[in-house]
Amino acid sequence: DVLPSPEGPVPTVSITEIRQYLRAQGIPFHDGYSCLHTPSLFTDGREDQPPPSAASAPYTLFIDKTTGSFLCTATLAEGTWQDFQANVELRHRGVPLASSEEPEGDMRRAHEDARCIWDRALPLWELLDEDETNETKAMFGISLVTDATLKRFGVRYLRTAKSLVFPWFSPRDATLKGLKLLKVEKKGDAIAYVEETLPRFDSYRNLFGLPLIGRRDTELVLTGWELDALALHQATGVASLALPRGATCLPPALLPYLEQFRRITLWLGEDLRSWEAAKLFARKLSLKRCSLVRPGDLQPRPLEALNQGLNLTKILRAALPASHKSIVSFRQLREEVFGELVNTEQVAGVKWARFPELNKLLKGHRRGELTIFTGPTGSGKTTFISEYALDLCMQGVCTLWGSFEINNVRLAKIMLTQFAAQRLEDQLELYDEWADRFEDLPLYFMTFHGQQNIKTVIDTMQHAVYMYDITHVVVDNLQFMMGHEHLSVDR
Repeated sequence: DVLPSPEGPVPTVSITEIRQYLRAQGIPFHDGYSCLHTPSLFTDGREDQPPPSAASAPYTLFIDKTTGSFLCTATLAEGTWQDFQANVELRHRGVPLASSEEPEGDMRRAHEDARCIWDRALPLWELLDEDETNETKAMFGISLVTDATLKRFGVRYLRTAKSLVFPWFSPRDATLKGLKLLKVEKKGDAIAYVEETLPRFDSYRNLFGLPLIGRRDTELVLTGWELDALALHQATGVASLALPRGATCLPPALLPYLEQFRRITLWLGEDLRSWEAAKLFARKLSLKRCSLVRPGDLQPRPLEALNQGLNLTKILRAALPASHKSIVSFRQLREEVFGELVNTEQVAGVKWARFPELNKLLKGHRRGELTIFTGPTGSGKTTFISEYALDLCMQGVCTLWGSFEINNVRLAKIMLTQFAAQRLEDQLELYDEWADRFEDLPLYFMTFHGQQNIKTVIDTMQHAVYMYDITHVVVDNLQFMMGHEHLSVDR
C-alpha cells in the first residue's frame, strides 16, 4: 500500500477545525472517545431539508478526531473529511447523496466466493457423527466450547478444507460480507494456526461478534482471536469481539463501532507483543476507558484459560487501567518488572529468522530504538536492509519504508525476489502467486523521492502509525532525505 504522495500530502485537519465547521453548519454533535458523533447526512430521504436537528435523528455518523474521516454506521457511507464537507455542500444545494456505493468487482467476487463457501460449510454439531465432531473440536482446542456458543456466533466447519469458518455479517443488514477460514497445521510437536480471509486481509474489517452486541451494552472485551471471543463469552457472559488481524493492527475504520462502550478491556494474547499492542490500541481508543490484561502464567489467552479451568471473570476484574498516573510507586510497577524478568527473550524483541548473528548483536527488534547502518556506496546497505525489514515484516511487524534513493518499484522488486527466494524473471508464471502472498504482508511505502521537507516526512510517518499501527520505520537513506548541501549541525 502506498501512502499519499508529497504532491498531495494528507490534508491534516485539527479537532478544533472540525468542531468549528460543524457549529458553523448548524450540525449538532457530541464528543465521543475517539470520534465526534453527529446525525447522519445519508439516512433521511428529504435532501432539500437542512441538516437534521438533534431532536429528530439518531447520531449514526462518526468523525474520527485524529484524521477527520467519517463513517455512517446506518448506511455504511464513508470517506475523508473533504468528502464530508463536499456532502454537506451538496446537501445545502439539495443534491441527493449516495449512501454507499455498490462493491467493486474484486469485492463483489470475494462476496460471491464467501457465499459459496458459507453454503457448503456445516455447523459443527451437524457432522456425520459425534466422534467426528469431538475430533474436530479437539483438533482446534475447543472441546470445552459448547455447541450453543458456536451456534450463537455462527461458526461453521468446512470439511473439504478442514477449516473452521467465521462469518463477517454487515452491521447494517446482516448480509454476509466475507469470512475467515482457520485451519491447523502440525509442525513436529508444535501446532500452527493458518488463517485466510475473503476479501483479502487489508479489506477484511470484521469485528467478529458485532451482530451479537446489544444497544445497551456498555462493557466490552476486545480479543485478538475469534476462538478467544467464543471462550470469553461462554465463560463470563460479557460482550466480546475479536479484531480482524489480531494484535497486528486496529484499523481506525472500526473505531465508530466501539464508541458505545464506557469500558473496554483488551485481552489480546499471551506474549509481550500482544501486551505492547494492547497499550498502543488503548491510546487510539482513549486511555481513560481502557483496561489491559497483562499476559502471564495465570493469565494466558482466554481460550487457554478456559481449557486450564481458570476463572476468567476474576482475570478480567484484575485488569490494569491503561491510564497510569504521572507518578507511580514501585508497588505499581512490581508486576511489570517481574514480567520483564520472566520473559527476557520476549523483552529482547522480535528475533530475525534469517540473521542469527544479528540476534547476537541486537537481540531483536524493539520499539523506540534507532539503528543506523553505515557503509560506502554500493556496499549493499539497501539490499541488506530490505531483507532485514522483510524478515520482521513476515513475522507480523508492521513496516513503513521511506526509500529516498531508489524508487518504490525497484525496491518492491528487490523485496519480492528476496521474499520468493528465487529469480521470478525466469519463472513469470509464478509471479501472481508470490505477488498475492507478498501483498498480504503488513508493508507500506512512502512515495517520497529525493530531498524532502522534514516536517512533511514526519507528518506522513505519524499518519501511518495511526492508520496502520506501524512499529518499524526504515529510512533509506538519511543523506538523500536531507539533501547534500545543508548538512549543518541542527539537521
